[in-house]
Amino acid sequence: MNPLHLISKIIQVKDLESSSPLLGIGRSWSSFLSPLPISSIIRRMTIKTQLNESMKDAMRSGDEVRKRTVRMALAAVKQAEVDKRIELDDNAVMGLLQKEIKNRREALEEAKKANRPDLVEANEAEIDVLQVFLPKAMPAEELRALVQTAIAETGASSPADMGKVMKAVMPKVAGRAPNDMVSATVRELLPK
Repeated sequence: MNPLHLISKIIQVKDLESSSPLLGIGRSWSSFLSPLPISSIIRRMTIKTQLNESMKDAMRSGDEVRKRTVRMALAAVKQAEVDKRIELDDNAVMGLLQKEIKNRREALEEAKKANRPDLVEANEAEIDVLQVFLPKAMPAEELRALVQTAIAETGASSPADMGKVMKAVMPKVAGRAPNDMVSATVRELLPK
């Protein structure tokens, strides 16, 4: 539709609105034309949807590494959904992706010890593919500040209180830092 035509229709509706005191069920025409908030029009793509779209793109482009890696990640997500009999939300999918990255880092270390540059390169490529789907990593300073705040809030005074602190910190971290890094920071900052 021509933008000028649309503007003329809006002007006609405004004229109609001003001349008619009652329109329909007590609503003015402009309320029907008011713009919707962007968040109601555009839904945020879930991580699972991003993974599916990435796999389709990889198939179209012939990117074997990305296709293989994303397919393995989707298989892990599907397996977890079947095991738990629920559909996973973004936080659970992020946790699974972090677990996949951790597995590949461990395999990377083993490949380095075995002097296998081909496996090192393959694992590094897979880690790079998976990290695209995770939020930007939390800087160590920000994590330390969150942990210190949680220690103060929970009143933790010994390593025995680590569970309380972890319970307070993990929702705030929300997949932006690996769990082992969070627990190491909590152990380091808790008074002994």
